[in-house]
Amino acid sequence: MQYQIKGNIIPKFAIGTWAWGAGINGNKMIFGASADEFELKKAFDTAYKNGFILWDTAAVYGMGNAEKILGKFAANKNIILSDKYTPKKKFNAKDIEQTLNQSIERVGIVPDIYWLHLPINIEENLTYMCSLLSAGKIGSIGVSNFNLDQVKKAEKILERYGFKLAGMQNHYSLIFRKYETENMLSYCNEKNIPFFSYMVLEQGALTGRFNSKHGFPIFSRRGIAFPKHKLKKLEPLFETLKQIGEKYGLTIAETVLTWAISKGTIPIVGVTKEYQAFSLTKLNDIILKPNEIDMLEKSAKSTEVEVKAFWE
Repeated sequence: MQYQIKGNIIPKFAIGTWAWGAGINGNKMIFGASADEFELKKAFDTAYKNGFILWDTAAVYGMGNAEKILGKFAANKNIILSDKYTPKKKFNAKDIEQTLNQSIERVGIVPDIYWLHLPINIEENLTYMCSLLSAGKIGSIGVSNFNLDQVKKAEKILERYGFKLAGMQNHYSLIFRKYETENMLSYCNEKNIPFFSYMVLEQGALTGRFNSKHGFPIFSRRGIAFPKHKLKKLEPLFETLKQIGEKYGLTIAETVLTWAISKGTIPIVGVTKEYQAFSLTKLNDIILKPNEIDMLEKSAKSTEVEVKAFWE
């Protein structure tokens, strides 16, 4: 299924920038590694040159630093911008407007999709975001980390003002299929709502690069979520991924991403290196067979590993 935003067909992947910015909620804290800006620029240029024009960021990624870097790279480029407002516990209209204005200043682009990042004060936040959409200050509205009932509530609020939900963005991977089993994915497909899947690679845990001998930096989100004993449990899944990937000339990570596309989602892929951006070009025309999807999901389930993020 093809979706459009801003008159452009949405690529099979959105490129994520969570690992780009330093600081709170940034690359060191979440991923345990710093991103080199020279390498990021090469990754951006390679992705953009190959048609990956949808870029996903948020004000909370490195507390604005990811947005600043993206803005520098995207100057004079025709990108589709996906940006987010992370709501506070108490509704504050001024905070939404201020956060949006600061994001636009950093990136230099009005968000084509502006996401309500968490299901907090849904009625108030989405109502105010609809006023921003009416005023042309954002291009459309999406919701992130919502369950199915909350998505339906969001749809009703937007419909009240004559708008359609632009997308759903949730955690979804071979080892975290909660929103599929709760019928979120099928609902989105039926309603023609793009389902953007984030953490498809579980921040590197499903790439095969990390295992019981070579783990993540301990003092990072992914090091805490995936200690070596959990990575060891995933090793049989890596073998299944290798077995299926070899048929298509794919790496473990590429096979995981192909699975997510084959399930009807638009994966948001974190890219920090040029080779990662280039590898996405291999995956435009590959769809896994139903029996291969079944094999992968059974293998993933047998690991008994499921990691829920702390914000979910």
